[in-house]
Amino acid sequence: MIVDNTKCECGHQNPVGTLLCEHCGKPLEEGGGDAPLEMRYDGAARRSRKADPGPLDLAWRFFSSVKVAVLIILLMACLIAVGTFLEQEAFVGSDPETFYREKYGAFGKWAYTLGLTDMYGAWWFKLLAFMLGASLIICSLDRVVPLYRALSRQQVRKHPQFLLRQKVVYRGDLASLGRAPAGQAGPAFLDAFADVLAKRRYRVAKEEDALLAEKNRFSRWGPYINHIGLIILLAGLLMRGIPGWHMDQIVGFPEGVPTPIPDTPYWLLNERFSVELYPEEDVPARLRERGMVVPKRFETEAVLYRCLANCDMPGQEPVLEEVHRHGIEVNKPLKHDGLLAYQVDFRETPQIRRLRVWLTEKATGNRYGPIGLDTLNPKDTYEAGPYRLELRAYYADFDLDENGLPYTRSRVPQAPAFVFLIKGPGLPEDGEVFMYFARDADKERFRQDVLNGRLAGLLDIGALSMEDVEVSRFTSYLNIRIDRALPVILAGALIFIAGVAMGIYWQHRRIWVRIEGTGLVVAAHTNKNWHGLRRELAEALGKAGIAVDPKLLDNRGNQA
Repeated sequence: MIVDNTKCECGHQNPVGTLLCEHCGKPLEEGGGDAPLEMRYDGAARRSRKADPGPLDLAWRFFSSVKVAVLIILLMACLIAVGTFLEQEAFVGSDPETFYREKYGAFGKWAYTLGLTDMYGAWWFKLLAFMLGASLIICSLDRVVPLYRALSRQQVRKHPQFLLRQKVVYRGDLASLGRAPAGQAGPAFLDAFADVLAKRRYRVAKEEDALLAEKNRFSRWGPYINHIGLIILLAGLLMRGIPGWHMDQIVGFPEGVPTPIPDTPYWLLNERFSVELYPEEDVPARLRERGMVVPKRFETEAVLYRCLANCDMPGQEPVLEEVHRHGIEVNKPLKHDGLLAYQVDFRETPQIRRLRVWLTEKATGNRYGPIGLDTLNPKDTYEAGPYRLELRAYYADFDLDENGLPYTRSRVPQAPAFVFLIKGPGLPEDGEVFMYFARDADKERFRQDVLNGRLAGLLDIGALSMEDVEVSRFTSYLNIRIDRALPVILAGALIFIAGVAMGIYWQHRRIWVRIEGTGLVVAAHTNKNWHGLRRELAEALGKAGIAVDPKLLDNRGNQA
């Protein structure tokens, strides 16, 4: 109900939409009868109940609706449930679309298209979180402002209709007490009753023949502190979308290869990986039968670098500055400036680090070398007898794109390929291009001899034995975690819990007393636990000289 005529008979002009006079508490609505008052926000005017709303008011009314907030929460809860059972993209590998299509069929394709596989990074989830935050803010402002105004302007002397239409009411005659002359019965009762309530931690205010006692007003702010906590928590979740603020993914670090940590200025070098295995006799028989070995302890001797230049430029050496060293073991992570690196797994993945090769003249059998090739940091020029090799291109992880052009898939030397311009006897003055693949499998796969054409019949480059090849054996898999928004999320959670505690464990209780002659009216209100309020009021009245059954204080059988 929206009340247009808000001037009370006491002369106070209330804002439009006020249901209870701010001064005396008299109900302003018509046709209310003697039904218990709706005391929510003490009848103060709310913007969401504006009589002639404009576009902004309609938007305010929409977001101030508790039903809208609950609907958004339920929708987010359902989506989070789906995301809980559906693997998220960060944990499924490099080709998530293929993974979901092969594992879940049409549902997987549909889920990937809609962004259910990257739930918390999807724009629509962030939009829902923003809408929930807006709803919490507007819903709180719509209620907390009028509530604060009403509670801060409480009057001791209330209108009789206000008192008689509370849920907890006592009416009596002080003359029946016989404790004082008729003219002094009222003040004597007020003093006695005030002392009883003060001992029960009520704040008591008296005004002539009226009294107001109140305690635990702070509990009324519990839901709004709750909302503030939720808003801060949601803000923290949205802050995780800021680049570099949140990461939780597993990254492989080959031994001896500085590897960039995605979306950060850091690189990490697996300087040395060591693993200690359980003796065969200590391994369960069922695992021995399957040829499995069980690691007892494994450690990554890690060096953390900050990249200063050439960080995202393939083919150019990055400029790195060492910032931290740490031996990473299970439950002993590397920690630096909010970055955590946990040891989670390892694989034996041999990769060529360095190799010694010779240049051979096929016609004469003459061999020149050795030439030292570093797959991490190759030199620009090499000398081999009368021949000079100039490095024109290097691909650490060679592959061909859809147009047949060469590129490197990563900085990790999984398929190293060198492009040399060779100058020397029997060759043109400007030299000829020779492409060399370090692995025999890549020589066959990419047809090295065909690529080199005529020069393949004249010269050959290769190692003489496996002793000329230095291999890194292990790739260490680390769980990289960054959560710079975590302090904000924790602060929001703590504030939320504090608000919940305030609302659960304390109740805002008010007791009004009005005396007219020897007539006594006592009314009380609480935001919850009406049974406890009736019992407390009955006990207080009893100690002031009025014995009453708590059940009789229930105004027309209204229950909490």
